[in-house]
Amino acid sequence: MRPQEILTDIHALEEELLDFERKYGVRSEVFYAAYAAGEEPQEESWVLDFGEWASVYRTWLDRGWAQAQT
Repeated sequence: MRPQEILTDIHALEEELLDFERKYGVRSEVFYAAYAAGEEPQEESWVLDFGEWASVYRTWLDRGWAQAQT
């Protein structure tokens, strides 16, 4: 990916992260630490969102690292 494409991707991922943060009232880094430690969601209906949120966060971390290396 070109640097501009990576940056565009990072911004899109950040918007998704902000949506989850607003919905659940938790910063993504706090959520992800709990998720990675195996904490279960309070509501069964949150399971799919949490899986997606974790995936978006991991991708955001990967893209940010890739951007920092270019």
